[in-house]
Amino acid sequence: MKVKIGKYPNHWPWSNWLYDKFGYSPEQKVKVHIDKWDTWSMDHTLAPIILPMLKQLKETKHGAPNVDMTDVPENLRINDPESKAYWDSGETDEKFFERWDWVLDEMIYAFDCKANKDDVFMRFDIKTEKDAMDKEQSRISNGFRLFGKYYEALWD
Repeated sequence: MKVKIGKYPNHWPWSNWLYDKFGYSPEQKVKVHIDKWDTWSMDHTLAPIILPMLKQLKETKHGAPNVDMTDVPENLRINDPESKAYWDSGETDEKFFERWDWVLDEMIYAFDCKANKDDVFMRFDIKTEKDAMDKEQSRISNGFRLFGKYYEALWD
């Protein structure tokens, strides 16, 4: 796999004229080459790409999306009056950004396990550590579920 993604271009008022006259495109340049073997285990191929992006997003983010209360632990949830205040006036509660950090942490954990650790079945003895293995796999699966659910919220 080879990926080359250029910077987002500047959009100047004269960009359209440059495009018409010289073929200058005010669009981001993206080139992707996929080899046959890249899709053999695509989850393992993508994890080392997604993981550092999630880590950078967590470090540099400038906002947070609304996170469903059912996606976070009890200690990060808010009560109905606080929820109503958010939906009525847009006021965020004191745990609003903590919820997004928690979701990002779960995504990062899942992709870190996929990119840097052996498969869950390799790290546990199925006969003696079945409960621990199931708990670990459940957390990883939840991180991937959250990635899919909040995919369109992965912006800075």
